[in-house]
Amino acid sequence: MASRPSAAKKQPAKKAAAPAKAPAKKAAAKKAPAKKAPAKKAVAKKAAPKPAPSPTGGVYRLARALWLGLAHAVGAVFRGIGQGAKNLDPAHRKDGVALLLLGIALIVAAGTWADLKGPVGDLVEILVAGAFGRLDLLVPILVAVIAVRLIRHPEKPEANGRIVIGLSALVIGVLGQVHIACGSPARSDGMQAIRDAGGLIGWGAATPLSVTMTDVLAVPLLVLLTVFGLLVVTATPVNAVPQRLRQLGVRLGLVSDPVADEFGEDDERYEEQWREALPARPRRRGGPAPETYDPDGAEQEALARRRGRPRRSAVPQPDMNRPMDAVDVAAAAAAALDGAVLHGMPPSPLVADLTQGVSVGDREPTTPTPVPAARPQPGKPKQEKPKQEEKPKQDKLPEDKPTSAVPDLTKSPPVEERELPPRAEQLQLSGDITYSLPSLDLLTRGGPGKARSAANDAIVDSLTTVFTEFKVDARVTGFTRGPTVTRYEVELGPAVKVERITALTKNIAYAVASPDVRIISPIPGKSAVGIEIPNTDREMVNLGDVLRLAESAEDDDPMLVAFGKDVEGGYVMHSLAKMPHMLVAGATGSGKSSCINCLITSVMMRATPEDVRMILVDPKRVELTAYEGIPHLITPIITNPKRAAEALQWVVREMDLRYDDLAAYGYRHIDDFNRAVREGKVKPPEGSERELQPYPYLLVIVDELADLMMVAPRDVEDAIVRITQLARAAGIHLVLATQRPSVDVVTGLIKANVPSRLAFATSSLADSRVILDQPGAEKLIGKGDGLFLPMGANKPTRMQGAFVTEEEVAVVVQHCKDQMAPVFRDDVVVGTKQKKEIDEDIGDDLDLLCQAAELVVSTQFGSTSMLQRKLRVGFAKAGRLMDLMESRNIVGPSEGSKARDVLVKPDELDGVLAVIRGES
Repeated sequence: MASRPSAAKKQPAKKAAAPAKAPAKKAAAKKAPAKKAPAKKAVAKKAAPKPAPSPTGGVYRLARALWLGLAHAVGAVFRGIGQGAKNLDPAHRKDGVALLLLGIALIVAAGTWADLKGPVGDLVEILVAGAFGRLDLLVPILVAVIAVRLIRHPEKPEANGRIVIGLSALVIGVLGQVHIACGSPARSDGMQAIRDAGGLIGWGAATPLSVTMTDVLAVPLLVLLTVFGLLVVTATPVNAVPQRLRQLGVRLGLVSDPVADEFGEDDERYEEQWREALPARPRRRGGPAPETYDPDGAEQEALARRRGRPRRSAVPQPDMNRPMDAVDVAAAAAAALDGAVLHGMPPSPLVADLTQGVSVGDREPTTPTPVPAARPQPGKPKQEKPKQEEKPKQDKLPEDKPTSAVPDLTKSPPVEERELPPRAEQLQLSGDITYSLPSLDLLTRGGPGKARSAANDAIVDSLTTVFTEFKVDARVTGFTRGPTVTRYEVELGPAVKVERITALTKNIAYAVASPDVRIISPIPGKSAVGIEIPNTDREMVNLGDVLRLAESAEDDDPMLVAFGKDVEGGYVMHSLAKMPHMLVAGATGSGKSSCINCLITSVMMRATPEDVRMILVDPKRVELTAYEGIPHLITPIITNPKRAAEALQWVVREMDLRYDDLAAYGYRHIDDFNRAVREGKVKPPEGSERELQPYPYLLVIVDELADLMMVAPRDVEDAIVRITQLARAAGIHLVLATQRPSVDVVTGLIKANVPSRLAFATSSLADSRVILDQPGAEKLIGKGDGLFLPMGANKPTRMQGAFVTEEEVAVVVQHCKDQMAPVFRDDVVVGTKQKKEIDEDIGDDLDLLCQAAELVVSTQFGSTSMLQRKLRVGFAKAGRLMDLMESRNIVGPSEGSKARDVLVKPDELDGVLAVIRGES
């Protein structure tokens, strides 16, 4: 009865809230008790069979709760300790194990050697003496040796299992033999008798064998087990045992090494010679020649080492028996060997067989040309040339036969042909001077780069927090640390758009406290999004490290240039011959000058003047002055923008003349033509006074393109476009650098023909689009941080540019100057001077002025209106042409409306036109 009023009170409230649903709710209310009653009865039925007194059940539950709580607490403590040990640095874990073993060795030594008293001493006696018997004194030494090995070689964990197996077999075999030697005491003889023999280990190893097959067979089997353990510990296969024994005898002085006896002294002397020769000048006089080193032919191979092909000088090589030649060869060869050994790679076969006289590939034969000529001075290569007439043996060269199947590349035309003036377009090389490349020891080494730091882990946590807060199904799967930036790889979950990550750029920058965040979507070659964030601790990339890697890889390309290190930690190197032209641009202080210095230094380190010649344009006048006087230059460093425009015009003429040779002899690339010249397949026509020589690569470096475009934009652009369009097959390559990458400096024609780009930090997005045709450079952080886009690449590679100090540049430049004096082209300088007056007075009106002068002189009538009609020009242009002719005394001064007097006769027209054109 008491439940009905409450139900009655609830029903009106339900009706007021939802009168339409009242019948349904009543029905549910009626059915609910019917369902709950059976459930309660069922519970009562299940609980009925387990009657228990209430006090006992409460104590049980309390004890169970206390036990589970204590177990959870202890487990949490041990899990925390285990997690801490897991997060501990692996090096610290290994050191901890080693120090623990040292402590155990100390305790065992105290118990076995000093009769330690107390519970610990008794325990050591029971365990160690009982297990190892008489050899318990050696146990501390064995444990200490294992601990020392863990300390000295923590990087070799794979050998631990081998050493454990080997030591176990060795100990079991030795203790078994000791047990048999002591009379094979049994358990019935007492534990003390077993301790006085081989211990429990010896008893367990020897007793089964002695019982089953007597001691006669048990001893040999235990000896074999001991030998097996010794071989496993020393990692010595059975077939290598004689060799190891011989090496052991050599180390102990019991056996002499025939190889060391034969070559040991020579190696020591050779090492001493090139060590002394590297820092000194190779052209010094008076040094004693090594007695045991034969320099015949080795110099040619040492110089040809870097390119993998024979090198031929412009004129025959001097006498190879000079006192200092052996030291020069030793320096060149040992520098290459040193670079290979330092990087853990085998030396190049072209260098490794210098003392063996083995021909490799298409190298030159090692037989030198007998020319008894004196070595010329570095600064006087031209004054020494008259001495070449004293070479009577030169005429016998065509009769000499090479000793191998390789053509005799040391042959050269007779002295009479060489003394004739060569063609003007052929580059003049001072080839009668032996040239050795600078050693890589002149460049400093850098330390190893970091692979991970605490800052990287903090940034990973920040990125994860950002993704969690913005509910983006993404996670950081890894990162690659570079010298400047670290690229974090982010993998997206299923059905997550890449735009969800790119839209969080500002939030990520806020979370990592860095405004220079760059997102790559996706990373080339990976199904992941890259987030590049600058490092708080930047690393320096040294030029010497990049060049040493190229040297160890045996890459002999003379045009290989070291650029720097990318985000993944790999060195960036590229050949200028394959680029084939490059644009370097960026804001002031972003790293362009350092890049140009690395480029020029790389060429000097890897190429001789016979391989590469350079034209340097430096409108700033201070950037490239350190390279003044190097033998690679074909003209002095150009600082006048007008002279630079004329130098580019000369390069165009040189390119055309090279193509004339390629077309005349049927070759498509300058490398093929040079190879044919060296092999003697190309000869000049009969009666020609020209001497064919291999063409070197011609590298033109413009440090500031904007200054040239301001002074002579039309001439500079035309020359650059023509060079970049055609000069690749002629071996002419162009490097343009500018700090103002605007459309009026880097025009559309220049961009279309310069495929390789290197962008440093820019001030705006528009500048980045001008350089790379895409954004990205505006987010770089400067000081060498750049985006490299070589020809054929789809996306630019972020890298940290290499750096070379001024001291290193000075040392390398001085080495090159000591080797050879520069031989400049006279026509480049003379042509510049002749054209300078024309550019100042006439400018772009040279053709019109020549036409006007010819018209006025031939008609003997100097009228401005006549020039307007005949030449179809305006009044201003016709008046300027008349003023120019007046300044050159072709016509007289103006007399109002009357025609001017013509001061030049028709028969003097040719001379007047020559003066106007700047001809002599």
